[in-house]
Amino acid sequence: MKNSRALLIDRHPGRSAQTIGLARELGTDPELIHEPSVGVVGTKGDSQCYLGVQAKVEAIHAKLRDRIGQEAGKLKLRLVQPEFTIATSDGVRNGTPEMRYSLIGREVTNDALCEHLEATGLAGTIAVVACDKPPVGTLAALLEHNQPAIIMSDGPIRPGKDPNTGEALDIVSAYQVAGNPDPEFRHHISCHACPGFGSCGGMFTYNTMQTFIGVVGLQPLHMVAPASDDPRRLNEFPVELIDHLSNMMDSDLKPRDIVVRDSLRNAMIVSMAIGGSTNVVLHAPEIARAAGFGNFWKEVITPEEFNHLSQYVVPVLTDARPYGKYSMVDIDGVGGVQVIVRELLEAGLLNGDVLTCTGETLAEQVARLESKKVDGTVIYPVEKPYKPTGGLRMLGGNLSPDFSAILKLAGVEGGLEDNRFVGKARVFEGEAGLLKALDETPEQFENNDIVIVRYSGPSGAPGMPEMLDPTSRITTLCRERDIVIALMTDARFSGGSVGLVIGHVGPEAALGGPIALIENGDEIVADLETNELNCTQLQDPATLASRKAAWEKIVADNGGVHPNCGIADTRLLHRARHTAVPAVRGGGLHPNREVWVHEPRVAEKSGFVPKNKSRPGAEKAF
Repeated sequence: MKNSRALLIDRHPGRSAQTIGLARELGTDPELIHEPSVGVVGTKGDSQCYLGVQAKVEAIHAKLRDRIGQEAGKLKLRLVQPEFTIATSDGVRNGTPEMRYSLIGREVTNDALCEHLEATGLAGTIAVVACDKPPVGTLAALLEHNQPAIIMSDGPIRPGKDPNTGEALDIVSAYQVAGNPDPEFRHHISCHACPGFGSCGGMFTYNTMQTFIGVVGLQPLHMVAPASDDPRRLNEFPVELIDHLSNMMDSDLKPRDIVVRDSLRNAMIVSMAIGGSTNVVLHAPEIARAAGFGNFWKEVITPEEFNHLSQYVVPVLTDARPYGKYSMVDIDGVGGVQVIVRELLEAGLLNGDVLTCTGETLAEQVARLESKKVDGTVIYPVEKPYKPTGGLRMLGGNLSPDFSAILKLAGVEGGLEDNRFVGKARVFEGEAGLLKALDETPEQFENNDIVIVRYSGPSGAPGMPEMLDPTSRITTLCRERDIVIALMTDARFSGGSVGLVIGHVGPEAALGGPIALIENGDEIVADLETNELNCTQLQDPATLASRKAAWEKIVADNGGVHPNCGIADTRLLHRARHTAVPAVRGGGLHPNREVWVHEPRVAEKSGFVPKNKSRPGAEKAF
C-alpha cells in the first residue's frame, strides 16, 4: 500500500510539478520532495555588514545538498533554495531620515521570515545573521515557527588602523570626528575606519545581540566572536551547524525548548557583564514575546531586579569598544564569548542547566569547548572586574513612569561621580535640530546641559531611530572642553554611543509622556541612588496640569497628532505610527498596540538565583 505522501503526489500533480523542478535544479532527489524540508536563510542590505552573508549561506547550502539523499547515513529531507531578507544599514543611515526604518527592519525581517518558514513548512532551518535588528527579527520568527533551528553570526569586521598614528579605528571613530573642522582629516578617518567586511566590531548592538543569542542557546558560543572573514565560517562551521540541526530534528529539540525564562535571564546577565548596548532591553521583550512570555519585565525579570543585579551583583568584565580598547576579534583571540560565560558560571551568576542548540546544557557546551580562563587584559575576572558595576541601569521617576529609561553606565565618561547628575534642559523637537546646532553653533552648549530630543520614539518619529551621530559629536565636544553634556530622548542609541545618555524615555512625547512637557531651563535630575529620572518643575501639580492642558490643545488643534511628530508618508511609517508599542514592551509593531504573544506559556521558575556577592565599589555606579 502506498503511504500518504505517495497518495498526495498521485492526487495533486500540480503541487508536485514545481517541487520536482526545484529538486532537479538544486541537484537533489525528486523522490524526496514530500519529505520534511530543510533550508538556509540570510540577510542582505546596503552595508558592509551584509557582504559576507551570502558566501556563508551558499557554503551551508552546498554542504546540506551533499548530505541529503536516500542512502544510508544521509538526511532524508527536501532541500529548499536559500531565502534572504532585506535590512537597513545603521552605519550608513545614522543622522538621516532613513534611520527611522532601522528598528522597523526588525519587524520586516520577522514578517518576511514568518512567511517563508510557515508557507514553506520548514522542518529545519539554519540562519546566517548580520547587523543587529535582522538577527532579532530572525530569532523571533524562528521562535514563532518553533521547529528545529539554529543561528550563526556572520561575524564582526576587523578593526581599521590609522596609518599615520597606528590607532585602532572603527565606525564610531568616524562618527566622533564629525565635528572636526578639517575635511581632509574627516575623510582620512572615513577611509581607514572600516576595512574589509562584517558587522560592527566593538561591543555595540550587533555583538551584544549575537552574544545574547549565543547565551540564550540558539547559536553555538564559539561561533559568535570570529571575524566575518575567518575561514572557519566557510570551512568548519557549516558542517557543525548541519550536525547540530540534524540532531535537533532527530530529538525534536525546538527553539521554545531552549529559549526559556532562565536562558533569557542568563542572556541579560551576560549583556550587563559585557557592558552591552542599551538596545538589549528593547530587543529582549520582543524575543520573549515570540517565546510566549506576555510581559518580559514581570515574567522574566523585573526592572528592580535588573537594577539590583547590575548595581550590586554583575560587574563589567570586558575592556571593549566603545567604552574600552578592544574589539570582538580581540575577544575571539583570547578565547571567545565562551570565556565570559565560563567566568560567570564559575562565579555562580548563570544557570548552567538550560538547554542549547548543541543538545547540551550551557555548562556542558562550555566544558566541551574547553573554554579558557580569562586573560585579565581583554576579559577580566569577576573578583577583579574591568568596572565594578554592570553596564546598564533602568530609571523610573516622573519623566519615566513606564520605568523604561535606560542608561549605559559602562559608557559614562563623567557627571555621575556622586551617583547623581543635575542638569539644565536644552530642548530639541527632533534629531535634525540638534544636529544643526552641533554643526553651526556648538559653542551654545554648556557644562551640565541636558539635551532633550523628543518626538523620536516608536510612534513619534515614527520608527524610533538611534542617535549615534549626535551622541558621538557631543562626546567629542565634552572631551575637547572637559565638560559634561547629558542627552535624554524617547528615541534609542547605537551600541556605539558613549557619554551620559539616557534613552527609551516613556511614555514617549508623541503619546503625551512627561518628556513632552519639559521646557528649556527646567532642572533635570538623574539619581542613581533611587534610580529615578525627574524634572523638578513637573513635581508641582499646577505646573504639570497647565503644561499638559497646553499640549493637549495643540494635539487637538492638529487633528490628534502633535505637529512635532515626523511625517508618516509610507505604509511602513504609517503602520509604525499607529501600531508601535512602547519601548518598555519592545517598540514592535502590533495591532491596537497590544503585544501579540505566540502560544502563551507559563513562566517557569527554576529557583536559580545568581549569587549576591558584595564587591568593593559595587555601591557606586560610576
